[in-house]
Amino acid sequence: MTQAPRPSAIPGYDDWPAYVRRHPRHQASHAPGQELSDALDVPGLSAPSAVTVHWEETYDGATTSQLSWQLGFGPRSTGWLVRPAGGTGPLPGILALHCHGGNKFGGADRLVDLPEAHPSAAAARAGHYDGRALATDIARRGFAVLAHDSFAWGSRRFDLSTPPWRTGAAAAARQAQWREDGVVPSDADEYNAAAAFHEDTVAKAAGLLGTSLAGMVAHDDLAALDILAALPGVDSGRLGCIGFSGGGGRSLALAALSPRVRAAVVACMMTTFESLLPAYLDAHSWLLQTPGLWKLGDWPELTGKSAAARFLVQYALADELFPEDGMRTAHRLLEALHSGTDTYTGRFWPGGHIFTAGMQDEAIDFLAETLAA
Repeated sequence: MTQAPRPSAIPGYDDWPAYVRRHPRHQASHAPGQELSDALDVPGLSAPSAVTVHWEETYDGATTSQLSWQLGFGPRSTGWLVRPAGGTGPLPGILALHCHGGNKFGGADRLVDLPEAHPSAAAARAGHYDGRALATDIARRGFAVLAHDSFAWGSRRFDLSTPPWRTGAAAAARQAQWREDGVVPSDADEYNAAAAFHEDTVAKAAGLLGTSLAGMVAHDDLAALDILAALPGVDSGRLGCIGFSGGGGRSLALAALSPRVRAAVVACMMTTFESLLPAYLDAHSWLLQTPGLWKLGDWPELTGKSAAARFLVQYALADELFPEDGMRTAHRLLEALHSGTDTYTGRFWPGGHIFTAGMQDEAIDFLAETLAA
């Protein structure tokens, strides 16, 4: 009896292994950045395909363009470029990095004010961003902002319509629970439930290939930074990045990997590794917990690997994902590490794990001051 073929464990990314073999290691332009690249095992970049502009619309003080490009493996990447309406360049450029949020059905669409937003993007914005479209708000302050879907999110998500075995079994159990509870899940709910289980498989595959989930996300972020720097009307000498939660971790990593970044905002993503053990470890995804990363130094120490960046780190005192003592210890480490310079600003805010309107306003002011928007 012939066995049915097993479904791919990396559906939509069957060309990923060959890509990593051809591009085994990203070469950073400075030694500290290379240390992080080696720790995350970031693959080298191939030149992305030409950027395609699909549409452009101006409304409510901002001009938004939908872009896409091909990175050489997996599905095509979608991004949105947002600029002030009527603004003239060159403008400082910001890479807006979406959070993890347990929502891989969508990606950067949660950061952009779009004519027709998917309900999952609206839900992510309401739950994590105080209902605001972060990238669009930054653009209105005089920036060119690129918000892109990174590896495993949105346009770059895995095709789980025929899930691999473990993911399929776990997703079936979740669907049975929904039926028992009388819940009718949306397409995004179903995908995100499967993707939550599938992240372990993605991390396993990345490790087998000699990379990591965080390394693959950094790969996509480095490519997007190069694309932003090359866009018409963008001042490549005035670039920054901003992110909340998982996006804040991406912001920190990108600033350490690339000296192009002159200003970085890390919101609700700073603590010490030790403070995560043992009670907070399970609160975080593979995006933070790369095997062996601690050997490179503690999480706050990554700021010292940035060649030129100024950092604004925002802490939420009632953050459910980080203990307060871990955040305060990280703050003290950062103050000592950046003593005598203006390269670190730390701010403590009340409330839980959310990028509030007040925090966003502070972050945009910081970017405007640092990059002279």
